[in-house]
Amino acid sequence: MNQSKVMKPILDYLFLVMLFSCFFSAVSYSLYSSSCQLQKQFHLNGMHKLGDVILGGIFKVHIFSADPDLSLTSDPHQPDCHGFDVIGFRQAQTMTFAIDEINRNSNLLPNLTLGYSLYDSCNQLGIGFRAALTLVGGQEEQVTLEENCVGTPPVVGIVGDSSSRRSIAISTVLGLYSVPMVSYFATCSCLSDRQKFPSFFRTIPSDAFQVNAMIQILKHFGWTWAGLLFSGDDYGVHAARSVHTDLGPAGGGCLAYTEILPWGDDPAELRRIVDLMRKSTARVVIVFAHESHMINLMKEVVRQNVTGLQWIASEAWTSVDVLQTPHLMPYLGGTLGIAIRRGEIPGLRDFMLQIRPDLHHNNTDGNSMVKQFWEHTFQCRFAPPPAGWVEAGGELCTGQEVIENVETDFLVVSNLRPEYNVYKAVYALAYALDDMLQCEPGRGPFSDNTCAHLQRLEPWQVRYQIVYYLEKVNFTRFGDQVSFDENGDTIPIYDIMNWVWLPDGRTKVQRVGEVKRSAFKGEELILDEDKIFWNFESKQALFPLLYFYFTLHGASGTKTISSQV
Repeated sequence: MNQSKVMKPILDYLFLVMLFSCFFSAVSYSLYSSSCQLQKQFHLNGMHKLGDVILGGIFKVHIFSADPDLSLTSDPHQPDCHGFDVIGFRQAQTMTFAIDEINRNSNLLPNLTLGYSLYDSCNQLGIGFRAALTLVGGQEEQVTLEENCVGTPPVVGIVGDSSSRRSIAISTVLGLYSVPMVSYFATCSCLSDRQKFPSFFRTIPSDAFQVNAMIQILKHFGWTWAGLLFSGDDYGVHAARSVHTDLGPAGGGCLAYTEILPWGDDPAELRRIVDLMRKSTARVVIVFAHESHMINLMKEVVRQNVTGLQWIASEAWTSVDVLQTPHLMPYLGGTLGIAIRRGEIPGLRDFMLQIRPDLHHNNTDGNSMVKQFWEHTFQCRFAPPPAGWVEAGGELCTGQEVIENVETDFLVVSNLRPEYNVYKAVYALAYALDDMLQCEPGRGPFSDNTCAHLQRLEPWQVRYQIVYYLEKVNFTRFGDQVSFDENGDTIPIYDIMNWVWLPDGRTKVQRVGEVKRSAFKGEELILDEDKIFWNFESKQALFPLLYFYFTLHGASGTKTISSQV
C-alpha cells in the first residue's frame, strides 16, 4: 500500500491534536487573565455581517483543496481551495437569507440583530476544523474581556457541517465547551450519542431512521432477499451495521451479500463486486454510498450489462443529476430512493438575485466567497487578474453582470432539500436564543429560578444555555414541525423518490410517497404505487427468483458484515 496514503490520516490527526492543544491553551489562559491572546490566526474563505449576536456557519463552497505540508518541520501553508461548488454556496446564502428574514421579523428577537460569520470547509476535515476553532475563538489577535471574562461569545452557535466525518471531529471538541452545532446534512447514527456529542443537533434525520425507511419499503413490497453495498466511511459503515441488525427483526428479510465499495476507481475490485451482483439471485440492491462511488460502480455495471435490478438509493445519491442520464436509465430506471424532505422558501430567489460583489473591499474582508461565485458564474476575473489571463482572451469582471442572463443552478430553488434544513437550523438557533431572552426572572429554569443573560455570563455559560433551550424548541415552518429529541435528532421525515424513464428518452426523479414518524401514529409509510415507474413488467418480476432460491436454500445465504466493517 502507498505509504503516503497510510501516513496522511495519521498526520491529519496529529495536526488536529496540535490545533486543539493551541486552542485549549488559549481558553485556559483566559481563565487567569482578562486579556486573551489568539494563538494562531487562520486565513479562511468566508462571509461576515455584524450583529448584536453572531451565528457561525460551515459550508462546502469548494470541493477540492491542496494537501498541506504536514511534515511537522514548518508551519503548514494556508489552504488553497479550488473547484467552486455552486450548491454549497447556495446553502451558505440560504443561511444569510434566513438571518435577514429573522432580522425583519418583529416577533422573533425583536430587540436584537443577528449577524453571521460563515466559512468554507473546502470539503476537507482540517480546514473545517480551522473554521470551527476560528468561530469559537474569534479572529482578533487580542481580545480584552470584561472582568471574569464575561460577555457575549464570538458565536453563540454554529450551523454545520455538511458531512458526518467533519461533524464528528468538530463536535467532539465543541461539546467540551458547550458550543451548540446544528447540522443540516450529517446523518451518521453515531452522532446521536449524547455522551460523546452533548451539544450536537441536526435538522436532517439520522441514518438509523433512513435504514428503517428502506426496510419499510422492502417490507411493503415483500422483498426479502437483497444485496447491500456501502462506502467504507462513517456514513456507510454505521448504516450497514443498522441494515444488518434491523433487517431480519423488522422486515423478515435477509442479505445475500454485503460489499464495501472502493474509494476511487479500482477496476479489479469493482469488477469483482459487479460480477457478484450479476451472479447473485438477489434482484434488490441497497446502496448506502456517495455520488463518486455510484459513478465508478455504474461504469462497471454498464460494462457487464447487469440489468433487471431494483435499486434502493440512500439520500446521498438519490437526487444526483449526473446519474440520471438516458445512458444509465436502462440500469437505474425504477430506482426507489430516500430523499431529504423538500421545502419551499418564499423570497429566497429574489434575495439571491440581489447578490453583488463589493468592489470597494478586498478578498480579506469577507467578500471573497461572493467574488469567487461571480468569477465562476460569468467565467471572468476581477482585477488584478491572474498572469496571462487577459492575453489569453479572458474577460475581466465588472460586478455589473446580470445573474439572470446565465444558466446557473444557483437560482434553481424549486426543489430545495439541504437548503431547507439550513433554513430550519438557523431558525432553531434563533428560537432558542429568543426563548432564553424571553425568560422571566423568578421563573427561569436554572438555580433559584434564575434566567440567563447574554452580558452577565461567561461565553461558555451563554452557549450552555443555548443548548438547554435548543432541546426545548418546538416550532413550525411551512407546515413542518421542528423540534429535537433527547439525542438532538429532529422529528424524522423523508420523501420517497422514483427514477422515471420517459417515452421520449428524458428522465426525471419524482416523489411517490413519504415515510415519517409521529408521536401518535409511530412510523408511517405512504406510497402512491400508481405513480411508480418499474424497469421491468412489474414489481412481481422480483418474486420468482426469491421463491426459487428460498425453496432450494432457505435463508442460509445470509452474510454478516461485522468482519468487514
